[in-house]
Amino acid sequence: MKKIFLLPILASLLVACDYTYKEKVSYQINEPVFMSEATFRNSVKITNKQQEIRSYGKICFYNGYLFISESEVGIHILDNRNPAQPHNIGFIELLGNADIAIKGNKLYADSYIDLVWFNISDPANPRLEGRLENAFPEAFPIVENGYGCDYSMIYDENGNKRSGIVVGWTLKKRVEDVDKQSGGWWQRRPGLAEDGAYLAVNKSNSMSSGVNGSMSRFTLYDKYLYAVINNQMVIFDLEVDTPKRVFADYLPYMSEVETIFSYKDKMFLGMPSGMTIYSVEDPLKPAYCSLIVHAYGCDPVVVDNDLAYITVRSDNFCGQTINELFVVDVSDVYHPKQIVSYAMTHPKGLGVDNGLLFVCDDGLKVFKIGEPQLLMANQILHKKGMDGYDLIPYENVLMMITDTGLYQYDYSDLNNIKELSVIPILKVKS
Repeated sequence: MKKIFLLPILASLLVACDYTYKEKVSYQINEPVFMSEATFRNSVKITNKQQEIRSYGKICFYNGYLFISESEVGIHILDNRNPAQPHNIGFIELLGNADIAIKGNKLYADSYIDLVWFNISDPANPRLEGRLENAFPEAFPIVENGYGCDYSMIYDENGNKRSGIVVGWTLKKRVEDVDKQSGGWWQRRPGLAEDGAYLAVNKSNSMSSGVNGSMSRFTLYDKYLYAVINNQMVIFDLEVDTPKRVFADYLPYMSEVETIFSYKDKMFLGMPSGMTIYSVEDPLKPAYCSLIVHAYGCDPVVVDNDLAYITVRSDNFCGQTINELFVVDVSDVYHPKQIVSYAMTHPKGLGVDNGLLFVCDDGLKVFKIGEPQLLMANQILHKKGMDGYDLIPYENVLMMITDTGLYQYDYSDLNNIKELSVIPILKVKS
């Protein structure tokens, strides 16, 4: 009988011993670097002096000129009317730039949270024409170190932004007292992820338009500019005196969208988990069509002749270790069908022109397209020695931006694809 009476006594003692205590926890986190709004918006500088290209970025070709975005720094302008002898003719210093699009002699570019545009009637002498403030209110600088960001320093407790523009991050080590129970349950502070990273607050002869590479988050359709930022689509009307934001929303099945490609009246969105298709038959009412899921990884997409080509690569922020090229039949955008996939080394940007598929993978790979199942058998070129990021094939000239420079090739003769020129990228010592 004594044992029977002891059980509730022991249970009460265990409950009494369940107490909370402090434990020191250390972690690293990125703290935002702020710039005043006035300083940020007055920082645009334009020069026709040659500037060394120090890192690769997204590219856009327009009327014989090539525009290269150096991520978060600005835009290099190259006279590429003779691809064998391109000339670096100017530079637009534009903080926070990542994407560009060109329509009707106007260059549109993001500058962190703003949309900025320039008149490039004379590409050697671009003129700043305007700025739409807070066009992308949730855009922030790229984080490359794998650690989380302290968004509580950007937003107040009501979710409103604090003053200033976030123009960078500083990695800081923190040591804090954290409440812990004897049972081992963490009493985590709101907004702090389990790994110590803070979670974000949910909040022709003459071309009329430029040609973008496949890594772009900007694309054009009709009179509109479409941009994807995180999991939001933003649409701007460009045929008004001042570009106007006419749509901004979180659309279904959009998650951390990385790229957007316009084909007919459809938008093909590349995401870490797959490809989503939206109809813009009504340009201001994007309508969900379908989602095709693949293994988790970073992925641009291009479409030609109702076939979508998608590269999926492994990267620090892209998910798993898969590296593949997918071919998907999108003739019925409501029921896309994956036809085949091929192992790749580490593919990134890609493009299609005149029956050829160009892929940045272990250098440059070129394939004849027709029968998707025979794609590997129809590889006609593999140039090694560079890490390609993105490319634009246009009228028998391939422009490819890589880690070591801008490479250009003449592919008018498939039996003799030849290098035309290389503009090196200046490596900056860390």
